[in-house]
Amino acid sequence: MALFHLHVTQVKRSAGQSVVTSAAYRAGEKLYSEYYGEVSDYTHKGGVVCTDILLPPQAPNQYQDRATLWNAVEKAERGKKAQLAYSFDIALQNEFSLEENIALARQFVSEQLVGRGMIADFAIHQPDKEDGGIPNPHFHILCPIRPIEPDGKWGCKQRRRYRLDEDGNRIMGEDGKPLFDAVPTTDWGSPETLEQWRKAWAAMVNAKFEEKGLTCRVDHRSYERQGLDLLPTIHEGVAVRQMEAKGITTDKGDLNRWIKKANNILRDIRKKIAGLTDWIKAIKEELSQPQAPTLVALLTDYYEGRNAGAWSRNARIGNLKDFAEAVNFLTEKGIVTLENLEAHIAAQGERAEAINTSMKAKSARLNELKELLRLVDLYRDTKPIYDEWKGIKWKGKREQFEREHESELRTFHMAHRKLDKHRSPAGKIPVHAWEQEQARLQQEYKSEYEQYKPIQDDLRRLQQVKRNADVAIRQQEQTRQKRREVER
Repeated sequence: MALFHLHVTQVKRSAGQSVVTSAAYRAGEKLYSEYYGEVSDYTHKGGVVCTDILLPPQAPNQYQDRATLWNAVEKAERGKKAQLAYSFDIALQNEFSLEENIALARQFVSEQLVGRGMIADFAIHQPDKEDGGIPNPHFHILCPIRPIEPDGKWGCKQRRRYRLDEDGNRIMGEDGKPLFDAVPTTDWGSPETLEQWRKAWAAMVNAKFEEKGLTCRVDHRSYERQGLDLLPTIHEGVAVRQMEAKGITTDKGDLNRWIKKANNILRDIRKKIAGLTDWIKAIKEELSQPQAPTLVALLTDYYEGRNAGAWSRNARIGNLKDFAEAVNFLTEKGIVTLENLEAHIAAQGERAEAINTSMKAKSARLNELKELLRLVDLYRDTKPIYDEWKGIKWKGKREQFEREHESELRTFHMAHRKLDKHRSPAGKIPVHAWEQEQARLQQEYKSEYEQYKPIQDDLRRLQQVKRNADVAIRQQEQTRQKRREVER
């Protein structure tokens, strides 16, 4: 099944990340970080099938070496909260061979990134699928955020644009210094550029589908922008996918399975409603009688026609049983005329859309809760380290401990800062309330999914009524045609 996924994030120190570690993981290599004095060894990581670094013309050749490149990036960024690199995560297609996917990825990197003057370190991953699992080929790209100047040196990410008055003079602030805005020196981080990348990748994949004579296509737009009012799945991440592949169910995996099932049923319901609605419209136009026959009358004609041609008593009994079930179903629903049927279908459509709206709201809140509970876990895991650091009185020992545990301390401060705004007046984090709300929403989500099924079954039976009514109408038309021929 064709899949579109192109996600761009940033590797940044404020999140406790090291770009050398990120590069080592993606390439499956062992790299040493001069900035942190740490070794990141991912040589035992499986599934890495191809890696390469592509440079724009102005970049020094030594940046072909992964350790040299990313240590140079770390050295160029001095801030403790520095943004280091753009990280791309892009899905490849199971419909293409490994060689075709590699060629497509390399083409995208070369044209869309290196062509813009970016350094691109990319790696193709094709993890081994577990028993009966679906392959998940994808590729990662790391690009330094800081641009390379024509002389091969690192440039500036931003420049100052001073605020000017009507006469073109600089506007001064209260401190006597000129006011200015920080303006990016590249367009790499703009929403418009991200949209261009997404659109370009979709176009390249679709062109390859067409070249191979395949009818499947991908769309870079979200469900909402495509006009598809469906529930979006949530990003699972590497750890979740690995656990799921080993048969270990996860909350994220379960939620995505429910979302996919709900979307499939909703698509089916909408398709059935559209078909039945079009049929009613066509029937109203075709029936020329002053008063349209009731559905029961049409079904009576249909089953009388079937019984007339039945070969056995059992067949006739079966026809009568089917007829009785259809009539009982329509009677229970209060459906006698086409107008009744039209109103019933509209009501079912409204029910399905109301369920979808409610499920979307619950899905969004579940995502919020998952992130909050993740922050709680990070906070709990790193607080003992923070408490130990805080309890050290000697300056030298305290600084040494801080260097050794810089990543954990950064993570603690990040989680603490994000959770602070959710504290109660008494200073408590409502973890138990979040967990209860999460469990309640998950149960309600599954219950609402079950509400789709009666609607789907109802529409399936109406489709059978429609098919039988179509036969009866054709039979009536044939009878009228024969009558007209006799009268001539």
